[in-house]
Amino acid sequence: MTDVAPERLRELFLFEDLDERKLAWLAAAGTVRSYGEGEPICVQGDPAESFFVLLEGGLSMVQLVRGHEAELTRTEQPGVYGGAVQAYIGDRIDQRYQHTLRATRPTRIFVLPARKFAKAVREWHPMATHLLEGVFFGMSNARRIVDQRERLTALGTLTAGLTHELNNPAAAASRASAELGDRLHSAQRRLTELAAGGVDCERVAAVVSLEQRLAGAAPGPRAVAGDPLAVSDAEDELGDWLDEHGVPGAHDLAPGLVAAGVGPEQAAEVAAAAGEDRLAAALAWLAEVLEVAQLQAEIAEATGRITALLDSARQYSQLDRAPYQPADLAELLDSTLTMLRRKIGPKVTLRTSYDPDLPPVPAYAAELNQVWTNLIVNALYAMGGAGTLAISTARDGAYAVVTVADTGGGIPEDDLDRVFTPFFTTKPVGQGTGLGLDISWRIVVDRHGGDIRVASRPGDTRFEVRLPLEGAA
Repeated sequence: MTDVAPERLRELFLFEDLDERKLAWLAAAGTVRSYGEGEPICVQGDPAESFFVLLEGGLSMVQLVRGHEAELTRTEQPGVYGGAVQAYIGDRIDQRYQHTLRATRPTRIFVLPARKFAKAVREWHPMATHLLEGVFFGMSNARRIVDQRERLTALGTLTAGLTHELNNPAAAASRASAELGDRLHSAQRRLTELAAGGVDCERVAAVVSLEQRLAGAAPGPRAVAGDPLAVSDAEDELGDWLDEHGVPGAHDLAPGLVAAGVGPEQAAEVAAAAGEDRLAAALAWLAEVLEVAQLQAEIAEATGRITALLDSARQYSQLDRAPYQPADLAELLDSTLTMLRRKIGPKVTLRTSYDPDLPPVPAYAAELNQVWTNLIVNALYAMGGAGTLAISTARDGAYAVVTVADTGGGIPEDDLDRVFTPFFTTKPVGQGTGLGLDISWRIVVDRHGGDIRVASRPGDTRFEVRLPLEGAA
C-alpha cells in the first residue's frame, strides 16, 4: 500500500471539481493498492467495505448469475469506480458488493474505506445525497409495486380467459342436460304408446335391441357436419323412404334420424322388428332415444373440455407440484397457450414445433409459465391481431432452447439493447408497465442460470430462452 498525492486525485474526472481541502482529506483517508493481471479487487456478495477508483491499468466488472459470470464492462479509463457505491445509504440496506471487479493487467487502485466515502458524500453533497436516496428507494418501491401489479394484471387476464373458455362447455352441458330430461320423458311415453298399441313383448325387445346397436354405432352429433350436401341428400333419401311407408311427418323426422346414423336400411330393420303398422311409433321412439344418446355424448364432451381446461390451469399454476423440479417444457407451453387461447385471435396462425427428445428441465415451472405468458402476449400485441406465432423447443448442447417468434413489425434497432431494462416499453402510455421482459429476464437469468436473447427485423422477431439442462438452483 502507498499514499497518493492530492494532485494525482485532481487528474481524475471523479474528483476534478473538489477544492484543495477535500482533495487533501481524500488523500489522507485512502491508500493506493496494486493488483496483478486477473487478480480480484472486490468480490460480489462480500461485505462492501471499500470504494475503488482506477488510477492506472484496466478493470473488468462482472456479475455472478447462478454460477455463471457475465461481464458487464471492461475499461482502462482512469477515474472509473466501483465497490461500495451505495455506502452513503448506510445500514438501511444490506451493504454488499453488487459486482466483482478484476484487474485486466497490472493495475493501481485508489482505495477509500466505505465509511469514509459515505461521510464525504453526506457532508460534501447533502442535497445530492437526499436526492440519490430518494431515487434509490423510490425506484425500489415503484419497481416492487409495479412488479406486483404486473403479476396481478397477468393473473386477471388469464382468469378472464379461463372463465370465457369454461363458459362455452359449461353452457353446452347445461343446455344438453336440461333437454335430456325432456327427451327421456318423451322416450318413455313413446315406448309406452308402442306397447299399448299392441306390439308384443318380443317385437318391443327387438326394437330396443336395434336401438342399442344403432346407438353404439352412431357417428355422434358432429360427424354429419362434414359435408352439408351429403347430409341434405341423406335426409331427403330417408324422408322419401318414410313417405313411401306412410310415416306421418316423414321429412320432419328424417334430420334427427340421419344425425343419429339412421338411413333407409336401418329404417327397414325397424319396420321388420316392430311391424309396418307400428313403424311410425317405433321410429318416433327410436328418434327420441337416439337423441338422448347424442345429448349424453354432448354432455360428456363438454365436461371433458372443462376437465381439460382445469388440468391446464393446474399445470399452468403448478399448485399441486413442488416449486423446483424437472418440468416438460412442451407441457408448460401448451398449458400457457390454453390459458391464452382467448387472446389468440382468428387471424393469428399458431405453429408449434417441440423436440420430442428434449429431456425435462429442472425449473420453477410456474415462474417459467409467467415468462411464456409475457413473451406470447408481447408477440400477439406486436402482430396487432394478425400474423403467425411460432413456438418451438430444441436442444443446444447443455441447454434447452425455447423460441417464441412473431411476424409483427419488429423492434427498432435502437431499442434492442433496452428491451430488458426495467420500466422500458415501446407501448403507448398506459398500455405497458415496462416490467414484463424485466421480470422474464430475472426469472430466466437469476432464478434458472439461463439466458434470454432477442433478434428482430420487420416481420421476424424472435425471443430465445436458454435453460441449462442441469439445475442451476
